Amino acid sequence: MELLKKKAKGFTLIELLVVIAIIGILSSIVLVSVNSARNKAKDAAVKSNLANLRVAAELFYDDTATGNGTYTGGGGFCAGASYLAARTAILLQNGGGAVVCNNAAQAYCVSSVLVTGGASCVDSTGKTGTTVCGALFACP
Repeated sequence: MELLKKKAKGFTLIELLVVIAIIGILSSIVLVSVNSARNKAKDAAVKSNLANLRVAAELFYDDTATGNGTYTGGGGFCAGASYLAARTAILLQNGGGAVVCNNAAQAYCVSSVLVTGGASCVDSTGKTGTTVCGALFACP
């Protein structure tokens, strides 16, 4: 009679498979949301670098050794060291997407594609846009 009273302890194979399946579903949901947040962070870094380029362009314009009151002096803002360094940082963030820089004597426009789609641009008038640089060196 004592053998009938003892009950085996532990989990059945079905219970273990159900728990593993639930953990798998939850982890896939977390991975999707983390990847989305990572892409948004990369876009924020690209936009920040574009904003920093606005400051660099104004410093270039005011520097009498390079810009001398224009964006084309000393080889041009788009060929300058500050632009090239920021361009490298942007390319690392947006996965090698296009970065466009156009400058004339009194105007410039810099734009980049974003990881999540679309684009962002800054120009010499102080505008920030959501497309690539348009005609006349301005954000549309």
